[in-house]
Amino acid sequence: MSTPLTLDLIQQAPKALLHDHLDGGLRPGTVVELAEQFGYDGLPTTDVEELANWFRTQAHSGSLVRYLEPFAHTVGVMQTPEALYRVAREAVEDLAADNVVYAEIRFAPELHIDRGLSLDQVTEAVLAGFVDGEKAAEAEGRPIVVRCLVTAMRHAARSREIAELAIRFRDKGVVGFDIAGAEAGYPPSRHLDAFECMRNNNARFTIHAGEAFGLPSIHEAIAFCGADRLGHGVRIVDDIDVHSEDDATLGRLASLLRDKRIPLELCPSSNVQTGAVPSIAEHPFALLARLRFRVTVNTDNRLMSDTTMSQEMLRLVEAFGYGWSDLERFTINAMKSAFVPFRERLAIIDGVIKPRYAVLIG
Repeated sequence: MSTPLTLDLIQQAPKALLHDHLDGGLRPGTVVELAEQFGYDGLPTTDVEELANWFRTQAHSGSLVRYLEPFAHTVGVMQTPEALYRVAREAVEDLAADNVVYAEIRFAPELHIDRGLSLDQVTEAVLAGFVDGEKAAEAEGRPIVVRCLVTAMRHAARSREIAELAIRFRDKGVVGFDIAGAEAGYPPSRHLDAFECMRNNNARFTIHAGEAFGLPSIHEAIAFCGADRLGHGVRIVDDIDVHSEDDATLGRLASLLRDKRIPLELCPSSNVQTGAVPSIAEHPFALLARLRFRVTVNTDNRLMSDTTMSQEMLRLVEAFGYGWSDLERFTINAMKSAFVPFRERLAIIDGVIKPRYAVLIG
């Protein structure tokens, strides 16, 4: 019999992460220290453990809108170059400690200009943190490649500006563009000029869709906007009629998504917290994986979900009985879907992921 996969074992595996929000992954102690250092007095508590529990409790709301409310505090302490640099560097170090070998971390520059920083200054501080985080991880013997996605808030009107920012920094660590925020009432088609800007510059983008609003947002993201990937996309299951364990009929949208191999940035714990799915055991991840959609495993917001990539994988293992070969497939799915050039993706798949999984599989 094979050895059951435990958290300690899964932590040894190389991982690729596509959907992780910078302002959703701070260390609780860092939030407290930055609040004191820069005069932010809005925290519900300055006790580190109590604050960690508060974030976790508030996020488990069953609503995407309520889930997003605690971000006011993390964003509130990320308004200076020093704070942005520290948070970015620590994010890289934390991911590397969990054996993440490739990560795309996203953030919304427009949320970090309350103290007068320009969008470029915000982005430069974050990218500097990523670079130094990579160097620190390398020195610890845990090499990691980290790239950035810049996000526009879908309820605001700066998406074209943020897309242009992505193009300006495309050779400095930014590999793509995203829109995020509450889905209901803010369809992706409101931001067509931003997506056109990305396409005109042969640049890549993902869109938060199919988390809270269902199939219409997925349809717009694919058919109107031309998304390369879907942030979450979990509600594509509504276009699948399951007859039995081995028999399902796909609707036209689900078929298109699968046929075009459009990656789904699934975030199991977060999807439960926002009410997109009832529980991990009822998450459509297993169905979508079985039907050979391009599924990937992601953290979304490590602070709010009190999670890591290893913990997300463990929850799927416990719910669906996955083994090493399954986790390797999901990891390669993610690396294939990354926004870095093909040769860089292939180098990590063939030079890091496959060899290390070969040792784990035995």
